[in-house]
Amino acid sequence: MEKEYLEDYAVGEKFITPARTITETDIGMFAGLTGDWHELHTNVEYAKNTPFGERIAHGMLVLVVGSALSLRLGNNVTLPKSFIAFYGMEKVRFVHPTKIGDTIHCESEVIELIEKDDKRGVMVSEARIKNHRGEDCCIFVSKILCGRRPK
Repeated sequence: MEKEYLEDYAVGEKFITPARTITETDIGMFAGLTGDWHELHTNVEYAKNTPFGERIAHGMLVLVVGSALSLRLGNNVTLPKSFIAFYGMEKVRFVHPTKIGDTIHCESEVIELIEKDDKRGVMVSEARIKNHRGEDCCIFVSKILCGRRPK
């Protein structure tokens, strides 16, 4: 169902996104785009001797790809039609490594709806990016600035 305003959401409402597999190409492209060529992500031999035993995806890559999966749910599902701006992100934690070949999805729950004024409000959601084994990889709180229903 298309959602237009802050009032169209409810605390406790949950969303589960489609999934996407993290590939070696994703890691190489992300390293090239950001300049983060840390060997943990890009050097097979180096990564063999880390606690992970192999290369892992950049935490920020997992955060960006995982959080953007919500857009695949369709227009105006997790972002209301009155979306104004990404308002912020808090409490980001990378709690489990994401490896090449892991398939991730995002599960989010609306935890607060804040009325800023008559025209704007903030939807606060707790999100968990999980791998195909159900393990949390990244946890964060997201804030979206959006419009309120006209009175």
